[in-house]
Amino acid sequence: MPANPKYLSSNRQRFAKITAGFLGGYFVTISFHLAISFIFNHVNVIITSSFSGFILWSVLMIIAFLAKNGWKIWGIYLLITVLFSIVVYLGKIYNPIIS
Repeated sequence: MPANPKYLSSNRQRFAKITAGFLGGYFVTISFHLAISFIFNHVNVIITSSFSGFILWSVLMIIAFLAKNGWKIWGIYLLITVLFSIVVYLGKIYNPIIS
């Protein structure tokens, strides 16, 4: 039995969801781990980011596919990435020993 067309996404929304899931989720994951490395020991964060990064990226990908609007998810992911990047920037200014 075919799916009801009113529940399917358009091609542009599908593209936005896929790219937000893969790229946006990756950007948020990496920027999160960089930001958290200024709070905790950066060596330990780098070591554990291989496991926690994959888990976080998977969760963010699922969230992107569950959303109704892919462009809104892109905006949210870019905003979160910018916020974590600001934390990294401020961490480099106020703690230059790590950089």
